[in-house]
Amino acid sequence: MINRKLAKVLSLRYVFLAVIMLVLAGGLLLLPKFEKHEGINPEALLSNVISPERYISTDELAEIYINQDPSYLVIDVRPENEYNSYSLPNSFNIPLNTLLNEDAEGYLNQDQFDVVLVSNDNFSANQAWILCNRLGYKNLHVLKGGMNEWFTTIINPQKPTETMSAKEHELYNFRKASSMFFGVMYPEEIKVFKKPVVKKAAPKKIVPKKKKKKMPTEGGC
Repeated sequence: MINRKLAKVLSLRYVFLAVIMLVLAGGLLLLPKFEKHEGINPEALLSNVISPERYISTDELAEIYINQDPSYLVIDVRPENEYNSYSLPNSFNIPLNTLLNEDAEGYLNQDQFDVVLVSNDNFSANQAWILCNRLGYKNLHVLKGGMNEWFTTIINPQKPTETMSAKEHELYNFRKASSMFFGVMYPEEIKVFKKPVVKKAAPKKIVPKKKKKKMPTEGGC
């Protein structure tokens, strides 16, 4: 029985690695036209690919926004129409199929900011991460679960039951406060405060001029 379970785990691991390698191979096909980028060697790239350290959770990103941390830059790699429908505050849209355009390098190749790549789930953001990592770009992160996870945890968090742990209640309180920070209102909060909530106008998205591997200071969260 134990051997069967072990075989199943190993099988799933090999499938996962095979999928990663297929994605990696697909991304590398796009690179020949950019021969000036030598990037990192395949062994280092594979080591980076199988590491989970690139992920940042929705809770961590919400805290970054609430604290107004200027050292993070959010890049949305979804198609333009999806970005225009809903996007994270002060994020920049660089669709995946334009990621290797010369204009995108000033946003993605950073030594001044931590770059968070966002898609609907992990898939497109992971592809973007692999391509950028192959080019040797640093300080790259992927929003774990993407916009789907953002909606279910931050914008519409599920209220825990009375039998759940204090830690889960504490996490819910943080997520509820975060959702209010992003404009979500709760009936009980309206009754308490009674005053109308005036939403601040969204800041204009300013696209800076291209600089050599630097990002202007206006780009942070």
